[in-house]
Amino acid sequence: MMQLAGLGVRLLKETMRAEGFNLGMNLGRVAGAGIASHLHLHVVPRWSGDTNFMAACGETKVIPESLEATLKKLRQALVSMGGEDA
Repeated sequence: MMQLAGLGVRLLKETMRAEGFNLGMNLGRVAGAGIASHLHLHVVPRWSGDTNFMAACGETKVIPESLEATLKKLRQALVSMGGEDA
């Protein structure tokens, strides 16, 4: 999972020019995962001058492009890094 998080960080640095990151993990049903034996990790890109990470998860849209456009950029960057064609 940490290797995938590292890949996510590299992709977001290259495609979105992120300057830093918040990484957070949800473990278990009551922690927000919804399934008792499940865990997942959030990788939230950050930039100098942004106010906090809540805008990324607090029902506020702050992304300056469509999610489809971001996905396309991330896929292209993954392929250029030698990853599988996503």
